[in-house]
Amino acid sequence: MATSTSTGIRINFKDVVVNPANRKCSSLPLFSLRNQYSVNFHLSWLGFFVAFLSWFAFSPLIPDVIKKDLHLTSAQVGNSNVVSLCATLLVRLVAGPLVDRFGPRKVMAGLLICGAIPSGLAGTAHTATGLYIVRFFIGILGGTFVACQAWTTAFFDKNVVGTANALAGGWGNAGGGFTFIAMIALYNSLLSDGLTPHVAWRAAFAIVPVPFLLTVAAATLALGTDHPAGRWSDRHRAIAYGVKNEDTLPASHKDKEVAITNKGSGDIQVTISAAPALESELDFAVNEPVTWALAAKVITRPLTWLPALAYLTTFGYELAIDANLANVLFTLYNSPTFGQTKAGYIASIFGFLNVLTRPLGDAGGYFGDLIYKKFGVPGKKYLLISLGIAQGLLSVGLGLYIDNNQHPSLIIIIVFLILGAFACEAANGVNFSLVPHCNPCSNGLMSGIVGGMGNFGGIMFAMIFRFQPAPLGKAFWISGAIAVVCAIQFFW
Repeated sequence: MATSTSTGIRINFKDVVVNPANRKCSSLPLFSLRNQYSVNFHLSWLGFFVAFLSWFAFSPLIPDVIKKDLHLTSAQVGNSNVVSLCATLLVRLVAGPLVDRFGPRKVMAGLLICGAIPSGLAGTAHTATGLYIVRFFIGILGGTFVACQAWTTAFFDKNVVGTANALAGGWGNAGGGFTFIAMIALYNSLLSDGLTPHVAWRAAFAIVPVPFLLTVAAATLALGTDHPAGRWSDRHRAIAYGVKNEDTLPASHKDKEVAITNKGSGDIQVTISAAPALESELDFAVNEPVTWALAAKVITRPLTWLPALAYLTTFGYELAIDANLANVLFTLYNSPTFGQTKAGYIASIFGFLNVLTRPLGDAGGYFGDLIYKKFGVPGKKYLLISLGIAQGLLSVGLGLYIDNNQHPSLIIIIVFLILGAFACEAANGVNFSLVPHCNPCSNGLMSGIVGGMGNFGGIMFAMIFRFQPAPLGKAFWISGAIAVVCAIQFFW
């Protein structure tokens, strides 16, 4: 049976433990699909995961085949990366208020459906301008991150919400790594079947992203639920029992946890935990529709900008690396034995590491949990700052190594990338373990602001790569220096 205390967490991955004060789940029953908490958790990260199948599908193919087919310059390739991130910035800022108004499930499905349309039209691009237009509208899919994080926050209690957010964000973000492998493998398979490069990369977009996007959107609408209380419009009822009628709870609920086994669900145990004292705003917070007054309150709070600015330097950096790394490796090592395929597979490592690194950084991860037990939420803050500094220093080291070696070792570059991914992606996990504590009654807007700032950072770092094409290491050490300076500023 899962229990939680103010000093630590013992996470239950099987049984459903419900807090009657707000109907949120205070365990993580990830290994069952017989309850709404597990189903919605898996739909949340899966929606974000499949978004990458289109959002980042150009990155592994653009260094060689798309660049040649559309007769692009290196500057135009960089411009297309920036355009893609610009759209996502705008959509994330809009998605936050939409989540607070309509709920994360409907917003997630809507974004997947809207993003599937330009994904299916990707093959119609024949010029640089056409590419810009297609990538801009495909950037809509990046907004699924806001719905992903708001959805898990709505269903999981404060003792595990950071872990749930980090796992959902990390597993979803791993779609960036999977996309590199899937698109390259499919493109090479189509070539071997006799298609020309001109046709093969266009066909790959129709085969991979569109069916997955529409299938997950349909599953989200058919299988998902809006809120633990049921419909999104009923969300205020979730806290009515815990807040207004706490004194009328049965004695069994006050004194201990009560295990209720559903005989029709095999060995899945549903537990109603003892109703805890409501200690903070997070315990009884309910998403409220955004008004001008509420938005002004959120925007002017320092608590809004600590995670937002930190995410600018961590997730923003990750987006720029995902978009540019394959091109950098292709440029450094292009040869008969090192082409687009090998560059894409190596670049996929950075995205795939999210499966491990983002959850490790969270309060539910081993190292973060040790810090949280002793120092509480401030411990998360200083862990976030430390990881941001480490990420920046590693990026500076990578850039200086590339620039000061005529023939840099691929092995050493990969080691730098892996260490940088651990710091950067773990920092992303820590960040969204902090977000639920900031403006909890406007969680959608808060997630939209933080997610949007992450994309703004992606644009900023992508512009550095765009305007510092040579020497190739310069963009890395400039980006790293910015990350270090920003992280140090957060201490005050």
